[in-house]
Amino acid sequence: MSQPLAPDHRVEVGLGDRTYTVHIGAGVRARLRDIVRETGARRAVVVSARPAGMLPELDVDTLWLEAQDGETNKTLATVAELCSHFAEFGLHHGDVVISCGGGTTTDAVGLAAALYHRGMPVIHLPTTLLAQVDASIGGKTGVNLPEGKNLVGAYWQPRAVLCDTDFLGTLPEREWTNGYGELARCHFIGAEGLHDLPLADRIAASVRLKASIVTRDERDQGVRHLLNYGHTLGHALERATGYRLRHGEAVAIGTVFVGRLAGALGRIDAARVEEHRSVVAGYGLPTGLPPGVGHGELVRYMRRDKKSDGSLAFVLDGPAGAELVRDVPEEVVLRTLEGMPVEDRPYD
Repeated sequence: MSQPLAPDHRVEVGLGDRTYTVHIGAGVRARLRDIVRETGARRAVVVSARPAGMLPELDVDTLWLEAQDGETNKTLATVAELCSHFAEFGLHHGDVVISCGGGTTTDAVGLAAALYHRGMPVIHLPTTLLAQVDASIGGKTGVNLPEGKNLVGAYWQPRAVLCDTDFLGTLPEREWTNGYGELARCHFIGAEGLHDLPLADRIAASVRLKASIVTRDERDQGVRHLLNYGHTLGHALERATGYRLRHGEAVAIGTVFVGRLAGALGRIDAARVEEHRSVVAGYGLPTGLPPGVGHGELVRYMRRDKKSDGSLAFVLDGPAGAELVRDVPEEVVLRTLEGMPVEDRPYD
């Protein structure tokens, strides 16, 4: 007889008939078999960055594929290869796709599920802190182009997300700091005081914040822009460094930058600017630009940002809180970049 499942945090992402639950806690991967059964699928494809034995066996015919994790593999070619495997296996519309890996895996597998047969049910089992606090939630899928990050994608909500904190026990230190970058930026968009909470509570608070925003604005027409806090420069830094800089590290630097930019525009005072630096530094994250990155190159990438119309647009703190600000003068952006410290860390 199976043991009863341990209690876990549950956060509902309320999207009408596409509502789903995010389960957070130790051992929640054990719920996968029941969730697959509830879909009515006869076949499942599991795309995993972890060994097959780390997931429960399913009650349906299952194809296991090794994930191609990492930003350099987050491409349309990877998505096409996944869809070919789906077709060869005989996956049909009523079957299910399962991702098990970091944020790049959930992004690429989610996009493949969105495109194959014009939409397949997908379940995410994020295995990194960054993926658990952010990437696996909210239905954004996407891959990179040489011209920029996440420029091709689709909105495709999962059937469920299982954030098993047991997966995090084997993460190297740099993957922890990678996830902390997303937690640090939460401080400025509605979730202060996460630093001292137990791990599962921190993940749940971040997921709860994101769910509250996504349920109000699923497709980035308004308030969902808040989730891009620190991301405009962050994405540019990732691209400019050939992804040697991890996403969370880049977002951390981007968070310090938008604090300085908001200060330069007179939106916040010096104490609040310093708060951006101190919150980020408190997680052990970088607070300065990496060496050797040209400011003009960063501006070019920032103009290609998804929320940009060709102008420079940033989510910035202000008297009424964070909001999207368009048409920020390039000279102010460049001056703020020039004022950023340079911090040489071993990013390779």
